[in-house]
Amino acid sequence: MSFLDLAKSRYATKKYDTTKNISAEQIEELKEIIRLSPSSINSQPWKFTFVTDKDVKKQLAAQSYSNEKSINDVDLLVVFSVMENVQDFEKQNLSILPESLIKGFYEPLVKSNGDEAVKAWMEHQVYISLGYFLSACISMGLDATPMEGINKKSYKEILSDDGYEPLFAVTVGYADKNDYAHPSVSPKSRFEMDKVIQSI
Repeated sequence: MSFLDLAKSRYATKKYDTTKNISAEQIEELKEIIRLSPSSINSQPWKFTFVTDKDVKKQLAAQSYSNEKSINDVDLLVVFSVMENVQDFEKQNLSILPESLIKGFYEPLVKSNGDEAVKAWMEHQVYISLGYFLSACISMGLDATPMEGINKKSYKEILSDDGYEPLFAVTVGYADKNDYAHPSVSPKSRFEMDKVIQSI
């Protein structure tokens, strides 16, 4: 199947098949893939928490609003978090980068705009990894749902994740064939090509 076909079939799954399980090998492969995510200047200001423990997953599900059932129905929930403190980020992450990237890009184009701009830039890197992860899931025959609808404060408390702030989470599993949101039932709605693509 071509990547175009995969893109057409990928969707935010609403109903999961509770009779099909993800293998430990698939989870390990996803861990390695997400570790390899791209980021601006290789900044990597993130942490990815793979939650398979049913009790912890249930606690997080209760803090996920309308996504509670989906989280409880899958084997895997991945929480995407960003580093909280700019100074910690600079000390830990930038220290391994070439001076040319720091002096030529980070300091004049990011840091010069203040800490809030740095934090926003760091969050953008985590969102880049989300697209990478969703593409990986569909390429492995897995269905996934990105969720910003989470109680970030409660997630942080449950995960005891000092130094990192949860941004969003992703459920991973196998879609129920009767899912009302499946593209075969509810076709994808996207703008026409000429509305979103400019060719020069």
